[in-house]
Amino acid sequence: MILYRHAKLSDVEEIIKLINQYAEKGLMLPRTRSALYEGIREFVVAVEDEQLIGAGSLHIIWEDLAEIRTLAVEQNHQGKGIGRKIVEILLHEAMQLHCPKVFTLTYQVDFFIHMGFELVDKEKMPQKVWKDCIHCVKFPNCDENAMIYNFG
Repeated sequence: MILYRHAKLSDVEEIIKLINQYAEKGLMLPRTRSALYEGIREFVVAVEDEQLIGAGSLHIIWEDLAEIRTLAVEQNHQGKGIGRKIVEILLHEAMQLHCPKVFTLTYQVDFFIHMGFELVDKEKMPQKVWKDCIHCVKFPNCDENAMIYNFG
């Protein structure tokens, strides 16, 4: 049985390991330990048999905008709805916070379209969205897709 819960400090090393396996392939951005510790309260994890198999976070950008970021599922657990469930939990949290829009920057366009997100022009996103991008190795030539979920 898979348990979905908020991350604990003791999950950081497993989250780093999960993220790094995709970051090394250029499929997602790496995160530092310090960033994970600082943002641990933003994370939801999926755990099966005491093993972390998925993670994702909801980062608040502004009063009307949040970002789903750092979404990853262990390769041998993909296709089982784990990522979908994590996104559903994060969207529910955004709704509870009365945040009307949630965006993501992703290579997984089809997955997010199935979750109700729509492609948007990155250039039309508010500047505050890009504050973390300055530290990215791909900046300013980002090749990720911007997608947005609007409540209501």
